[in-house]
Amino acid sequence: MAAAVFATVALAAVAAMLSAPRLHHAAPHHPWYLLGAAGTTFLIGALLRPWSVERMGWQALLGDAFTVSGYVLMALSLGGLLRARSVMQRHAIIDGLIVCVGAGLATTLLLAIPAASIEGRPRVVSVLAGLYPLFDVVLVLLLVSLAFTTSGRRPAYMLLLCGILLLLAGDLAYAIIGASGHLTGGRIIDVPFLLSCTAIGAAALHPSVADLTRPTSVPVQTWSLRRLLVIMPAMLVPFLLIPLVEHGHAEHVALAAGGTAMVALLVARAVAAVRDYADAQLKSEHQATHDPLTGLPNRLMLAREIGRLLSTAPPPKTSSAEVAVWVLFLDLDGFKLVNDSWGHEAGDHLLVEVARRLRDTVPQPAMVARVGGDEFVVARLGTRQETVTLVEQIMERLNAPVQVSSAEVVITPSIGVVGTTAGMAPVPAVAAVTAEALMRDADTAMYRAKSDGRGRWTEFDASMHERVRERVEIELALRQALSTGQLHLAYQPIVELGSGELVGAEALIRWSDPVRGPISPAVFIPIAEDSGLISAIGRWVLDETLRQVAAWRADSLISPDFWVSVNVSPRQLRDPTLPSKVSEALRRWDVPRSGLVLEITESVMIDASTVTDQVLFDLRRLGVKMVVDDFGTGFSALGYLRRHPVTGVKIDRSFVDGLGTDAEDEEIVRAVVAMSTALKLTVVAEGVETATQQDVLSTLGVTVGQGHLWSAPVSAEEFTERWLALAVLPEATQDAAGSS
Repeated sequence: MAAAVFATVALAAVAAMLSAPRLHHAAPHHPWYLLGAAGTTFLIGALLRPWSVERMGWQALLGDAFTVSGYVLMALSLGGLLRARSVMQRHAIIDGLIVCVGAGLATTLLLAIPAASIEGRPRVVSVLAGLYPLFDVVLVLLLVSLAFTTSGRRPAYMLLLCGILLLLAGDLAYAIIGASGHLTGGRIIDVPFLLSCTAIGAAALHPSVADLTRPTSVPVQTWSLRRLLVIMPAMLVPFLLIPLVEHGHAEHVALAAGGTAMVALLVARAVAAVRDYADAQLKSEHQATHDPLTGLPNRLMLAREIGRLLSTAPPPKTSSAEVAVWVLFLDLDGFKLVNDSWGHEAGDHLLVEVARRLRDTVPQPAMVARVGGDEFVVARLGTRQETVTLVEQIMERLNAPVQVSSAEVVITPSIGVVGTTAGMAPVPAVAAVTAEALMRDADTAMYRAKSDGRGRWTEFDASMHERVRERVEIELALRQALSTGQLHLAYQPIVELGSGELVGAEALIRWSDPVRGPISPAVFIPIAEDSGLISAIGRWVLDETLRQVAAWRADSLISPDFWVSVNVSPRQLRDPTLPSKVSEALRRWDVPRSGLVLEITESVMIDASTVTDQVLFDLRRLGVKMVVDDFGTGFSALGYLRRHPVTGVKIDRSFVDGLGTDAEDEEIVRAVVAMSTALKLTVVAEGVETATQQDVLSTLGVTVGQGHLWSAPVSAEEFTERWLALAVLPEATQDAAGSS
């Protein structure tokens, strides 16, 4: 009956081990299959043992053959789990061997040799009975090593550890009775084995079993107190055993072999500690000077290399054929779009691929470094012509498509180039050139290339410093202007072309600096975009516009259908909280949602990310209308208009200018009107300056327009006096345009 219970529990545990990979996706699968095989052989060995101990010859070894095979399979299983987690360090392996030697020496002298000296049975059987605890020690050490590769001890691990410790307890009990002449015991001595099967089976069934192979390693000191507490008792074993054992020939041989092995392992341990320390130093230095994602040198190592090149390069000459130090600063156009559309994992893949291409393209011994998110730098010695050739090769190589997730993307680089010769960067003296100065100038040239358009490279020249200085000063002044109320809004009327009736207005930001005077939006808006100020400015424009509309409504100066359009930047549309901010502003000023129109650029639709698309749809669900500004200057594709929730388009002034004189412009406007009508979109013509343009637009089907024909953008006070105080707008005249 007891044997049947033991067999049932063991078989259930084996079934649990074999089902772990499928039940809880424990990977890799083979350690659990090996563990199941080990349980099977253990069961066969346990069932055969009572029969085999009564036999002679090879039959007496049959039970032990299956049991030893079970230990080997279990060790392979734990080794497989350990390999899946991390690579074992040298000192950890030696520590395990030291403990094994100590445990092996103790079991050999105290259990195996006394058991082997008993007459009337095969010595191999007796020795194995004494050495089984050593096998369990090896398993415990493997499991403890597994514990050193994780910062957490999940239930599956603790159950597995309990199972092996119970196995050790059972084998130790059998070894003790084996030393006294018995190879089998009562049923009570088999209880640890029964509990061991139960614990290991429960470990395989617990959901945390999948965590056993996840590589969450934590650093462990090579000479930590925890490790010394394990190693020191093993090192003292030879000395502690001398007074406890008989001093026969076998005992002396065992002590000598164990002591020699212990000394050899201690020497190896010391050597391993020194080597590990040296490796740690090298690894630490590598981590401090290299980018962890791409493996390229970082800014620190790059600065050292440029400094070294400057110290070895010849003085700068006027000839471009002279060897000089060159720095190439690369920034990836559209990288943020990849991150927003496919996630950071795709962005990392792209960066690694760019790094690989740069390494393959840039010849040795030039250095390629990563100095920022999507910024790379090349530093080299060479001539101007060699550098220009290299830049063109880099442009060609990086322009090739990259497979990202399920799509191919083309990422073009913007490159700034600077050198220490007068041929490309006039530098007064080599003593004035530093690594930071060269990287700064190359960065400046890169931004100039980016401002000229994507996929370009630009040479640095001294005049760029003045533009950078002016840009920085404008940015600082703009920050102050935002906080001190220097910004204001101007309003340009939007009228119905047929009747001249006012239907809306466009709110346009203006800035008059106390020192520089009026500064064009074409100058400060791009700076606001690059510096991140555009979001704060956009919030101010929206709030100020709605405040003014609320004031006009309170004074009954505008009709319920009157609307005001506000420009929204691409950066604002990448903010997922924009719809809630717009909704809150409309509520605060009690302005109906139909009274606000947001103007977006075509580039927003072309380069739209997942976040931008969601923001556009959320704004439309809010009830806010959206029109595409400057329509016709970009791609103007029908597909973009169909995919995005826009309600209208604004024909760019460049097409309105030629109406009445240029037949091609007239056909373009006709096509835009036809396309918009088919999509049920409103059409506004901007930049209307003459009555002829107004007549042609009306003929082509455009119903609404704005421009200097009626008024230039004016202050809120002037807009109120000139337009809102009248029930019907006066006929458009050149005088009105002239007075504006």
